[in-house]
Amino acid sequence: MLITISGTPGSGKTTVARLLSERLGLKHVYAGDLYRREAQRRGMSLADFNRLCAEDHSIDRQLDELMMAHLREGDAIVEGRLVAFFARQLGVDSFKVYLTASEPVRARRVQMREGGNAEDKLRANEARQQADRERYRQIYGFDLEDMSPYDLIYCTDVATPDEIATVIIQAAQVRFSCPRGKPSRS
Repeated sequence: MLITISGTPGSGKTTVARLLSERLGLKHVYAGDLYRREAQRRGMSLADFNRLCAEDHSIDRQLDELMMAHLREGDAIVEGRLVAFFARQLGVDSFKVYLTASEPVRARRVQMREGGNAEDKLRANEARQQADRERYRQIYGFDLEDMSPYDLIYCTDVATPDEIATVIIQAAQVRFSCPRGKPSRS
């Protein structure tokens, strides 16, 4: 079973992906970890690495090739902003999930995780979303606001991570019990 998790910053992607990994016994592959490790390997802060990536798209392409390799392997929870687009492009059999939340909820979650002021976190989230949207459009022609690749879009404002994971597992089980997600007509 291959499940991709994408969404907005602060929507709960990583928390839910970890729960899915634990509950389904599948490995969790997280694009953010690969990105942070590469910045660390280069001895760069994330801010400096972000600026470098905005100028040198070969870095994104290299890291994204690693994500695509995990998608081809299957049997994983693969988390990242572009993984649903890659899964669709590769034609891999997957259940693609997009998590979102209202801006105040996302800002509060990021603030709780990283500290600082909620308003500043909201502005930083908005700037990050816009920068990523433009970068991925330039590199791949993908529009992060295009929801067509997703099988499930879920607003995480009021549900607990456990509730969200349960919904995803149930929907994925239905999806994978039928070839290509189409129910039988018998």
